[in-house]
Amino acid sequence: MNCFLTGANGFIGLRLAERLALEGHGVRCLVRSPEKFSSLSHLPGVTAVTGDLDDISALQESVSGCDTVFHLAAYAKPWSKDKSLPHRINVSGTENMLKASLAAGVKRFVFTSSAAVIGPSPGVEPIDEDFPRTVSWFNEYETTKAEAEELVRSYNRDGLETVIVNPSRVYGPGPVNESNSLTKMIKLYSRGRWRILPGDGSCVGSYVLVDDVVSGILLAAKHGRPGERYALGGENLTFSHFFDTLAEVTGKRRLLIPFPVWLMVAIARVMEWQAPLTGWPPMITSAWVKKYLNHWSLSSGKAERELGYRITPLREGAKLTLEWLKERGKTG
Repeated sequence: MNCFLTGANGFIGLRLAERLALEGHGVRCLVRSPEKFSSLSHLPGVTAVTGDLDDISALQESVSGCDTVFHLAAYAKPWSKDKSLPHRINVSGTENMLKASLAAGVKRFVFTSSAAVIGPSPGVEPIDEDFPRTVSWFNEYETTKAEAEELVRSYNRDGLETVIVNPSRVYGPGPVNESNSLTKMIKLYSRGRWRILPGDGSCVGSYVLVDDVVSGILLAAKHGRPGERYALGGENLTFSHFFDTLAEVTGKRRLLIPFPVWLMVAIARVMEWQAPLTGWPPMITSAWVKKYLNHWSLSSGKAERELGYRITPLREGAKLTLEWLKERGKTG
C-alpha cells in the first residue's frame, strides 16, 4: 500500500506507522511541523508532509498517489480553552480529508472513530455496532466523532470507499501521556502510586491492547466492507477486575480506596472552574466522570467474523505493557 496517515504522533497512530513501515508499505505522515516528525524519522519508507487539516488544496496535493488513507487525527482531550477546536479538528478536519481523498482518487479511506459513539451498554451484556443508542452524548468528543462518522458514511455513498473502526479503552506500549491514560494508570499502579477505585468498582469497560487495534485497522483496510463500521474492543471487565488483573500481573496487591461518584464530580467541577482562571486544563471534567461510571461492555464479534480480528486478554496485554515500561525504566 501507498498510505497517507494523519495522527501519526498520537498513541495509536505512532504504533500504526511503525507497523506499516515494518510491513514495507510507503507511508506519508501529516505533521504540523518538521519537529513533530522526530519520533517517526527513523522508520524506513516513512516520510513527512508538513501541513494541517485546514488546507484542502494542500491535503489533496499531499495525498496524491496514495491508495489508502488512515485518518486518526482527533482532538480527544476533555477540555479546550478554544471551544471551537474539537469541532474544527474532529468534524471539519475529517471533511477536508474526505474531500481531498475523493478528489485524489484514493481507493480506501479508513476512519478511526471511538466505541464511545456506539454508546454505553444498558448492563453488563456486550452491545455491538447496531445497538440503537438512546443515551445522550456525554461530551464534545462523542458528539463530534458521531458527526464525523456521518460525513464518512456520506462520502462512501458518493463513491469513496470508507470503513469506520471504533476502538474502546486502549492501552499498551506507547507515549505515556494523557492520550494513553490507561498505560499511565498501569505504570502508577506498578509503582504503588495509584490508589483510587472509581465509584464502587462495578462498572464494566472494554480494555483493548493497542497492537490489537492496529491489527484491526489494517484488517479493515484490507477486508472491511465499504460503508461499514467495526467495533475493535478487548476484554470486558469491571474496574475491580481490571485492578485484580494488575495485582496478579505485578504481584502487588494495592489498597484501593473507593471514590464516590459525587466526590469525583465535585472535584472535576472545581478543576473546570479554575481552568479559565489559571490556564491549567482540568485532568478530567464532570461530563467525562459521568461517562466512565456507566457500563461500556462491547462485542467485537463482527470484526472477528468479517476481518479476522483477535483479542489479547488483559492479563497478557498488561504483562507486555509492563515489560515495555520496564525496558524503558518507567516502572519500579
